[in-house]
Amino acid sequence: MILAELEVASVERVSPSFVRIALAGPELAEFGTPGPVLDQRIKLIFPNASGTLPSFADADESWWTTWIEIPEDERGSMRTYTVRDVVGEGSDTRLVVDIVVHDDGGEHAEHGSDDADLLDGAGNRWALQAEPGQRLVILCPRRGHEFGGIEWAPGDAQRLLLVGDETAAPAIRGILRDLPADAVGAAFLEVPGDSDVYDDVTTPAGIELTWLPRNGRPRGEDLHAAVLDHLTGTRPAETVVVTEDEIDPDLWETPVHSSSGETVAEATAVPTEGSSYAGLYAWIAGESKVVTGLRRRLVKDLGFDRGQVAFMGYWREGVSMRS
Repeated sequence: MILAELEVASVERVSPSFVRIALAGPELAEFGTPGPVLDQRIKLIFPNASGTLPSFADADESWWTTWIEIPEDERGSMRTYTVRDVVGEGSDTRLVVDIVVHDDGGEHAEHGSDDADLLDGAGNRWALQAEPGQRLVILCPRRGHEFGGIEWAPGDAQRLLLVGDETAAPAIRGILRDLPADAVGAAFLEVPGDSDVYDDVTTPAGIELTWLPRNGRPRGEDLHAAVLDHLTGTRPAETVVVTEDEIDPDLWETPVHSSSGETVAEATAVPTEGSSYAGLYAWIAGESKVVTGLRRRLVKDLGFDRGQVAFMGYWREGVSMRS
């Protein structure tokens, strides 16, 4: 992996809910994934209150031990994001990340595989004041080395379904960009408002992309209805109600991993027969309560097989996560 201190090369407020950060450093010449970038996750470490970044000198694979041994009030904040783009090459490589922000303690959240501070997250605070020349620490894949952080695994699926909120928008954009030209399916993306719709999404001709700006409506309501209408041909009368004690704060269910600790197979394949949804692979990410409701509909009500779906709680409304 690459564990390095990088410099902010540019900052752009591209919409009310997104700040786009380009990071630079000679170490990025070694950035690389085994295949397409897709939904590749990375970690960013922001400075502490005094503006200091932690030192990982000679830490290498023991970086986590180094991190947790630093007093909490000194080590800054670590958050997980998705790579939006990799531009340039060699020492001029730039890694681009979109950070979800809010100015007023509103509804937005920062993106993380297991981290988001709804009201005042570290990523949100940092992104709102970010300027070129500032520095961050990054953990990201090094070409030719195992890193993980890509969950998109459709196997031999004939149809695809991608679902997410604004925190999943960079990942879904990356997946759509890297899909084969003959891919078939649908993608549904819920964002806070009309101005937050990406204008540069590359989508295969066989994938129908639907943007769902909330514009003040309840989170997940339109997303839930659109997905169920797509799958069943009928818009549900109401969204599945999920109580607080039913939410897994670490919700992360893929064909080969379960955050609940359930035993899963080392390798699975999308079923090609046995239900009306055979051959369909679904990738769903966003706020945990919304994802939990969709999981219940797909698995319990519609009979989706575990080998054909990934459910990822990128964040949980009202909960401050840490890593």
